[in-house]
Amino acid sequence: MGLNPEEMDKLDHVISTRKRVKRGSSLFNAGDPFTSLYAVRSGFFKTSVTTADGRDHVTGFQMTGEIIGMDGIVHDKHSCAAIALEDAEVCVLPFDKLETLSREFSTLQHHVHKIMSREIVRDHGVMLLLGSMRAEERLAAFLLNLVQRLHARGFSKSELILRMTREEIGSYLGMKLETVSRTFSRFMDEGIIDVKQRYVLIKDTDALQKIVNPQVSG
Repeated sequence: MGLNPEEMDKLDHVISTRKRVKRGSSLFNAGDPFTSLYAVRSGFFKTSVTTADGRDHVTGFQMTGEIIGMDGIVHDKHSCAAIALEDAEVCVLPFDKLETLSREFSTLQHHVHKIMSREIVRDHGVMLLLGSMRAEERLAAFLLNLVQRLHARGFSKSELILRMTREEIGSYLGMKLETVSRTFSRFMDEGIIDVKQRYVLIKDTDALQKIVNPQVSG
């Protein structure tokens, strides 16, 4: 991040608390007071909101190296729940201390702003996905985004384990469960991906990209 050793030492002191979250348990729930941001150290999370008719709607999936909890900044309470999709560990970043340090170190402030900006850009991407894309485009974009984020963390460019269920993917993408399953099957029939339960092998990345953006030639 461009911090010097003394600044890193101060930041380490702020984030010395770690918290383990068991699979299926909540890191926080909607309505909980907002006190901290959380950096995912290991594991996988989903965030979800409960709609007026009592249904849960998945708003995002977060993995190692990503930040959860920014939804709480605006009203000092969380607007969604964060649930671990596997046993996970987070670093707790008390927001008041983080703000104080950010004022001290412009490099840290810049980094926090970049993280927030990335979240906004991702939200815009999801809105575009849900607003204008057909089912196969949504699922192709979702798989490409997931594998790109994993690859940035040193994982394979073409293989991934889905930590979420088909139902959760459907909730996130605004698709019925049957549509998600049918679209996965279609991609398999066309030789684009191979799926064994939660393991996915992307055999033809170009084909997925063409589904999302037909103008791009291989």
